[in-house]
Amino acid sequence: QVHLVESGGGLVQVGGSLRLSCVASGSSSSSNAMGWYRQAPGKQREWVASISSIGRTNYAVSVKGRFTISRDVAKNTIYLQMNSLKPEDTAVYYCKLVQAGVYEYWGQGTQVAVSS
Repeated sequence: QVHLVESGGGLVQVGGSLRLSCVASGSSSSSNAMGWYRQAPGKQREWVASISSIGRTNYAVSVKGRFTISRDVAKNTIYLQMNSLKPEDTAVYYCKLVQAGVYEYWGQGTQVAVSS
């Protein structure tokens, strides 16, 4: 059974930084695509960034140049380094793992709040 646990969220001022972590158990983070999504109050969940099994990364336009997704194979963990945070980055951030290109697993989410 795949289990994902996010951490690292919190309250930060505009322009600040946070690093989110997502630890995967039950499946290798290096052999599956993984990604970060977020959901702001009253809005649909949206894709933020992803990293493929071969390490290729992609970013939403809204975060490109400010956020960096990375992976630590030894720790079976992915990260989302978030810099130059804006109030519109406020959301619950979720980690997703796609196993065998078919099965999707989600974490419970971690709250990020950016104050102006």
